[in-house]
Amino acid sequence: MSVDTPLPADIAGDLSRRVVGQEEAVREISIALSKRLAGLRTGNVLMVGSSGTGKTTLMRAVEEYLGADEDLAEKTLLIRVHANVLAEVAEEGRGGEILLRRLLDQAIQEVGTDTGIDDLLERVGKGIVFVDEVDKIRASVGDRPNVPGIRAQESLLTLIENEAIPFTLPEWAGRGTVTFDASHLLFVCAGAFEGLYDEVYDRVTVGKDRGALQGLSVMSEGEVHHELRFSLREWLRYEDLFDYGMTPQFLSRFDAVVLLNDLGEQELVDIFLNSPESGYHQAREFFEAIGIDLAVSPAAVRRIAVEAGKRPRLGARALKEVFRRVVRDFEFSPHESANDGILMLDLPEVETALNR
Repeated sequence: MSVDTPLPADIAGDLSRRVVGQEEAVREISIALSKRLAGLRTGNVLMVGSSGTGKTTLMRAVEEYLGADEDLAEKTLLIRVHANVLAEVAEEGRGGEILLRRLLDQAIQEVGTDTGIDDLLERVGKGIVFVDEVDKIRASVGDRPNVPGIRAQESLLTLIENEAIPFTLPEWAGRGTVTFDASHLLFVCAGAFEGLYDEVYDRVTVGKDRGALQGLSVMSEGEVHHELRFSLREWLRYEDLFDYGMTPQFLSRFDAVVLLNDLGEQELVDIFLNSPESGYHQAREFFEAIGIDLAVSPAAVRRIAVEAGKRPRLGARALKEVFRRVVRDFEFSPHESANDGILMLDLPEVETALNR
């Protein structure tokens, strides 16, 4: 590695400013990105986590990290694609070609066509492809095959495992067909995998591995209770992902499978206060535009986080929904509750809004 290549710990420090509570995922992506920036091959990464836990936010942070430094931006480029879009074009047999075209378009956007097609294709070969909601292209749903999902996985495999891909150039480059080396592309796929938690839990409690999950005796309020404490991180196996509908051929191309943590109360507080995408910061911008300073007390913030935490499957997205219920009436009539240009939302205002 070059002495100019950022080390994983340095990259992680930058990404962690936007991504809360997902140290393992940040570390894995930082290692992969450091290797990529050094021009080395690196294994593909699959992220599994509930909606709103930060999968897309993490890759947006990578995008911003690369875009903030011209030298880094020259070493790689990143595209994001939704798996459902990939499934649609894969049915026409064009999934791999569409991804390469997206990479080429991104390269052109960054450096222009004056660079020349050969240099552009070299840049494309260093690309990172982020496929969001990859669980939507499962090969089967229940006992029935999902043909679009099968074809989408196959189109990704074509790029992941082949070093020689026929690629038709755009019109401005002569529309000729070249052989593209896809062996250095890095794929990061992510999905919520709804239902996977329940499927694994059933396997170790009532299914083929019944009895594997042992209960614990816990003392609470002077009484002994028998509890089953289940962690998907501890019990997830590759076979569970096969059963879910990710084909063995597809899954075997990922060196790392990273489980994202469900967000706890403190992580939700941190996201509410510090994330630039927080509904709180969006509301503050609105009130500032009309001359009002919005403030939320620590007790009110904590109550909003507690309410959002009741919907763990929504993660940070629940924060926006809860805060919207709190702030919408104040946004409708902003000057009625403001005092000397300040609108303070305390616990009573939050409780009143949430109990309506």
